[in-house]
Amino acid sequence: LQLVESGGGLAQSGGSLRLSCEASGVSFEVYAVAWFRQAPGKEREGVSCISTNSGTRNYADSVKGRFTISRDNAKNTVYLQMNDLKSEDTGLYFCAAAPWGYYGRTDCKSVEHDYDDWGQGTQVTVSS
Repeated sequence: LQLVESGGGLAQSGGSLRLSCEASGVSFEVYAVAWFRQAPGKEREGVSCISTNSGTRNYADSVKGRFTISRDNAKNTVYLQMNDLKSEDTGLYFCAAAPWGYYGRTDCKSVEHDYDDWGQGTQVTVSS
């Protein structure tokens, strides 16, 4: 499984960005996917996750109401729509995937140890 993030960049406070996480080499529909971010000098934190069938979507409290996660299994892609961006959203954003569909799991959690496959990250910088 290869994961490639894109869509990062520079945005103004209050602006929007849409991140994409494209997978290759797998049956993507059996993978739960999560987004994580790491700000300079801080630990990586979970932002959002989506289950295999999109039935479960979880968000960190800091992004609820502003970020929306979605997936298009036909395109092997998960998206993170980020609205009303704040300076504290600045960081390197990673997507990660886990084949929970093979085990019948239809939930997701944004915890690092649940995911084995990671992308290289895309930088998001929000200017105030």
